[in-house]
Amino acid sequence: MYLFMFKQFLRTKTCIFGLSIVLLLGLVSILVGKQFLVRQEKAIDEVIEKQAAHIERNLDHHSDDIGLLLYYLKFALVNKATPLAALSIGQSDVHPKVQRVKILTLEGQKYDSDLVNPVKLLYGNLDLGFLIVNVFPLLIIAFTYNLRSEEVESGTWRFVQVMSRSRFRFLFAKLSVRAVLLFSALILLFMLASLILGIPWNDPFFAFLLTAVFYLIFWFVLSYGVVSLGRNSNFNALTLLALWLCLVILLPAALNNFVNTRHPIPEAFSSMIKQRNGYHQKWDTNKRKTLEAFYARYPQFESYGYPPEEGFNWRWYYAMQHLGDEAALETRQLMQEKVALREKISKGWARFVPSLHAQLVLNDLAGTNLSNYTNFLDETDRFHERMRLFFYPKIFSEVNAREINWQEFSPEYVAYNQRIEWQKILLPLLIVTLLLIVVSRRRIQ
Repeated sequence: MYLFMFKQFLRTKTCIFGLSIVLLLGLVSILVGKQFLVRQEKAIDEVIEKQAAHIERNLDHHSDDIGLLLYYLKFALVNKATPLAALSIGQSDVHPKVQRVKILTLEGQKYDSDLVNPVKLLYGNLDLGFLIVNVFPLLIIAFTYNLRSEEVESGTWRFVQVMSRSRFRFLFAKLSVRAVLLFSALILLFMLASLILGIPWNDPFFAFLLTAVFYLIFWFVLSYGVVSLGRNSNFNALTLLALWLCLVILLPAALNNFVNTRHPIPEAFSSMIKQRNGYHQKWDTNKRKTLEAFYARYPQFESYGYPPEEGFNWRWYYAMQHLGDEAALETRQLMQEKVALREKISKGWARFVPSLHAQLVLNDLAGTNLSNYTNFLDETDRFHERMRLFFYPKIFSEVNAREINWQEFSPEYVAYNQRIEWQKILLPLLIVTLLLIVVSRRRIQ
């Protein structure tokens, strides 16, 4: 009987068309992810290639004035994307993966990003994560909305009641046929993605796959729950589509609007304004007061003394630059705290919205989430600090730039180490699915 159900459903136009579409879109999404990785690698290769040429070119012009040379030089820090990022691009197309910073004020440099077509940002990326969260549920609805009602409407449900030992087992058998086909398509896409994108079969990859599996199981159970109400096909289809609209679009949008309204971040703009004011005001402050504030922060440099008030001096200039960042420090820290609070609240509420939870988990596993970007900004702060503390003594003592081994300054990389917390990833999906199973099981015996 099960084999007969399988063959019967496999011949239907709905099955053929639905599987063809999802496999085609899946292949396209993998190729989109491949293009994303290629663009990232190309940008990184260009940075590696051009940084040495950039240093050498400026060295030819300003080797006799190291202060002026370091005014122009930029040093690269790379947030290298993992292959898994191609499956869930997330916010990586907006946030830069490469920071090229000078040792001047940092706040005005951190948030520079490439120009991106706003139309492309509006439509987003067709990655595999989008397909899993948005498209697969629609296919599940198309496969299951008439699971019971077609038997009633064709007049065969009475025969099922008489011939079958359990109506639940009969419907479960029909449901499992559809599940086998869809999960086979999903696993096939993951195998293709691993092959095409070079994704290793490690813990993040399996966590990504299991999140997708548990999420689709939730939708199968939800569809079964609606079918178990015993209504007609039109009612089932409209109800399931309404649920899809609420879970995939309305609730995430409402939650995003709530979090943004409840926890606004005006500091995102005021931080840069304070940095600029903090720096420009130093032009009207005497050099000694500026350097006193700088030496209070870095007492190891006080031995370099104070320059005369008249004339320009690089020691004063770089101290003035750093104090601009110091003026914005409190605002920047407050902004980071609010961003972290926003993400914490979003993840807390997402546990009750499976579609949002799945999307956030997929982005977390791929390293394309907001936390990854904020961590990269923190690493940029530390990188900028290391570069400043290395070059300040060279500038203050006015060494010849040719005495420095510039070949040591190749782009640095930030590694993304994702800690897999299986309970936080899978438990929210499992709990809501089990609750739906209990409710649905009692409706059809």
